[in-house]
Amino acid sequence: MSERNESARWITFEGIEGSGKSTQIRRLNDRLCQCGRRPIVTREPGGTDLGARIRSLLLRPTSAPMASLTELLLYTADRAQHLSEVIVPALEAGETVLCDRYLDATLAYQGYGRQLGCEQVLELHDRPPLDRRPDRTLLFDLKVATGLGRARERNRAAGLDVTEGRFEDEAIEFHERVRQGYLELATSDDARFRVIDGGAKPDDVEQAVLVALADWWPDLAETPS
Repeated sequence: MSERNESARWITFEGIEGSGKSTQIRRLNDRLCQCGRRPIVTREPGGTDLGARIRSLLLRPTSAPMASLTELLLYTADRAQHLSEVIVPALEAGETVLCDRYLDATLAYQGYGRQLGCEQVLELHDRPPLDRRPDRTLLFDLKVATGLGRARERNRAAGLDVTEGRFEDEAIEFHERVRQGYLELATSDDARFRVIDGGAKPDDVEQAVLVALADWWPDLAETPS
């Protein structure tokens, strides 16, 4: 494994569909920029040119179901490219990386949601560069019905229901397994995870994010939003 710059910070944002994580990444990025820090903001899938093509395959609704193992391997391929091209170079340079979804999403969605099991997912992530883990993970938790309602309305408004609505079309039982998976992952690694109420008002969620990161950046809460 390559050397890690001690000043680097890697934060992942996780949660079910409609949990508000993407909104909070934008808000945190704005605050960091106002404090003179300019983080790398990225996402999975789709954080590279190749990843954008993989994202289209993974999220576009199709008439024929994608095999669960195919789905897992596509996410893993996206992550390998993302790490090599974006995340690892940024961390080696001492940058802060804000990433919308990472390995925990695969564990929750494919390990729990698709019921492939976490062992199969982790076996694919035990060699470089896939053995990298974030410094902190913010999990935005809320009721599945609330999150799906938000996500489906967002997709309709933005026209994404045709291009990126495959997971929103899944049965509510699938999403309940995903949510439970996330909560179990957070319980098993409470040193890394911070669980945040995603059902609160956006300003209150933002304050919870700042509290979750106050040990690194106590000055962020003093920066105007």
